[in-house]
Amino acid sequence: MLAFIGGTGLNQLPDFHVERIAEVQTPYQAAPVRIACGTLPGVSGQLCFLPRHGEGHTVPPHRINYRANIFALRESGVTAILAVNAVGGIHREMGPGVIAVPDQIIDYTSGRAHTFFDGELTDIDSPDRFTASVTHIDFTEPYTAILRELLLQSAKQSGVPVWSGGVYGATQGPRLESVAEVRRLQNDGCDMVGMTGMPEAALARELGLDYASVCLSVNWAAGLSDDVITMAGIREVLAQGMGQIHRLLITAAGLFREKG
Repeated sequence: MLAFIGGTGLNQLPDFHVERIAEVQTPYQAAPVRIACGTLPGVSGQLCFLPRHGEGHTVPPHRINYRANIFALRESGVTAILAVNAVGGIHREMGPGVIAVPDQIIDYTSGRAHTFFDGELTDIDSPDRFTASVTHIDFTEPYTAILRELLLQSAKQSGVPVWSGGVYGATQGPRLESVAEVRRLQNDGCDMVGMTGMPEAALARELGLDYASVCLSVNWAAGLSDDVITMAGIREVLAQGMGQIHRLLITAAGLFREKG
């Protein structure tokens, strides 16, 4: 089953007919994770939708319980995740309004629970209970190739222009970056910067879930434009760009069902 993780600007999925709200208990927080399960027009079968920042967009990036979210999706029968991320553009092709399907990631976050295999025994009622054993996942390609190709094919079919590739720099947040920090990201080879790409991608890999990201550039990163970065400006780009993201996701869901 396919799931969408919605980020900033996609706290709700338009035209999504919610059939039930699954409340999934996990070992990683007291409250259950609420996952909307339902259907999209023209797409057969059920899908899941999880707003990354919680209902009403109330949870900042550094306080998101990524482990609980990813574990709950797996427990709900999800096998593949398409994640939506708002980013700042660094590469000259990543101006405001540009949509990208990144193929690499650099993690600059700190203090986040970033693995299920953290050396502590966890009693999880699951077929593959996690233990204290050391586990090293292969993260050579952070995003699942078949899901990336599905997104690119969906872009062609839906007429949504996307930039294929790019390195996502994941920063801690919730503040935006300084000019010097953006320079560092640029020197490191980052093409875009966001706050939610990690540890989400790695956790999905640890659980064997296919995972890919579609990113909307909502502003130039600090120092790359004379424009002042404002939330009003970001919201304006989000309002315009999320319509295209929505078309892309619907097409991707249809292709996912066709490919089985």
